[in-house]
Amino acid sequence: MNTIVTGLQWGDEGKGKIVDYLTETADVVVRGQGGNNAGHTVIAKGTKYILNLLPSGILWDGKINIIGNGVVVDPIGLVAEIARLEAQGVSITPDKLLISDRAHVVLPLHKELDAAREAALGDRKIGTTKRGIGPTYADKINRCGLRIADLLNEPYFREMVAHRTADANEVLSKFEGLETFDAAKQADEVLAAFARLKPHVTNTIPVLHSAWKSGKVILFEGAQGSLLDIDFGTYPFVTSSNTTSGGSCTGSGLPPNAIQQVIGVCKAYTTRVGSGPFPTVDEGLSEYLHGLGREFGVVSGRPRGCGWLDAVLLRHGCMVNGATGLAVTNVDGLDNYETLRICTGYDIDGTIHELPPADRHAWDRAVPVYEELPGWQQDTTACTDFIDLPANAKAYLKRLSELCDTPVKFIGVGPDRAQTLVV
Repeated sequence: MNTIVTGLQWGDEGKGKIVDYLTETADVVVRGQGGNNAGHTVIAKGTKYILNLLPSGILWDGKINIIGNGVVVDPIGLVAEIARLEAQGVSITPDKLLISDRAHVVLPLHKELDAAREAALGDRKIGTTKRGIGPTYADKINRCGLRIADLLNEPYFREMVAHRTADANEVLSKFEGLETFDAAKQADEVLAAFARLKPHVTNTIPVLHSAWKSGKVILFEGAQGSLLDIDFGTYPFVTSSNTTSGGSCTGSGLPPNAIQQVIGVCKAYTTRVGSGPFPTVDEGLSEYLHGLGREFGVVSGRPRGCGWLDAVLLRHGCMVNGATGLAVTNVDGLDNYETLRICTGYDIDGTIHELPPADRHAWDRAVPVYEELPGWQQDTTACTDFIDLPANAKAYLKRLSELCDTPVKFIGVGPDRAQTLVV
C-alpha cells in the first residue's frame, strides 16, 4: 500500500518516527518537498539520528531513498549530513540514495538573502530557519533558479552563479552585517560538494514509476506540516512549498492514483516554532514540557511554544490532506496531567468557527472554545499494545478522532521505534 505521511500541525509532529516505523514494510521512501529546514529525529535501538534532507528510510538496509524534484537541495549541507550519518555507521551508497536531477539547488547566497528578508520585515518577520529555502523557491518560480542537472554542466553553472551572485550582492550590500559573495568561490564550494553527490544523481521519475508498476511499496515522507503549507497554512507565516499530501505527488512525479492512504501525524497537544498565530498556546504546558527536556527545535534549537490540542486545525489538516488515518505522537507527554483541554472551535467576534480563518487579522481575535477531559495520570511509555493504554487515554484519543472524523491508526508513547502502538 503506497502511503503519504504528512504533518497536520506546524511541523515537528514526529513524522520521522512514523516514517521510520512504516519503512519496515516499504521498498522506496521519497521526500517530495522542502529542504534542510526540515528536521526529523529518529531513535532506533537507543541511537539518536537527526535527519534534514535525507529520507528517514536511509536508516534501513535494502531500501531505496529518493530526494525528489520538489525538494530544494543544499549540496554543502547534504554532504555534511551524509558524513554525520556515515560516522554513526549508516551506509549511504548510490543504490540506497537517489537525487532527482530536477531538484533545485540552494546556494550559499540564498541563506544570506533569507536573513536579509527577515531583517527587512522587522517585527513582522516570519521566523524562518535561514536555510535559504524561501529564496531558492522564489528563484524557482521566477525561473532563474539552478537545478541539480545544471551542476553537470560546469561552464554553464559558473556563468549562472555569476549572474545570480551579482543580483544577490546588490540586495545584500544594503544590509549591515550581511555577507556578499565572490561568484567563483561560491561555485567552487558547491561543485566540490557536488562531487560527492554526483553518483546519486539521476532522473528519479522512471525509477518511481517502475517501482509503482511492479507493485513495490512506496512511502512518501512529508516535511514541515500542513499549517506551514504555502496555500493552506497560516499565511504569511508559512514555508515556501506545498507541505500537504498533494505536494508529495507534484514533488516526485508520481500521480495521485498511485496513492492508497494518507497518514496524518499530530501530537497529542500542539506545538509551534517561529512567528505566527497560535490560539491554544499555554505557558504552563510549555514550561512543563520544556522542563522535561522536550520540545526544542531539531534545526533551530529554539524552544517550541506548546499548547492544548487544537481540533480546529486538525480538522482542516485532515480535509486538505485527505487523511485516511491519524498517527498521534507524544501521548506520554500528557501522562501527568489531571485535566486536559481540547479546542473544538474559535469564537471570533461572537461567531463559532470550526475551521481556521483565511483572514490573517481574524487570528488576533480568535478565542479558543475548550472542552475538558480527565487525564490518565499514568505512565504510558511501557505500553506495548493499544489495549494497555489507560481508559482515559483511550477516551482522549477517541474524542480526537471524532472531532477530526478520521480514525486513529498509530499512537506514539515515547521516542523509540518500539514505542509505537498500532490500533
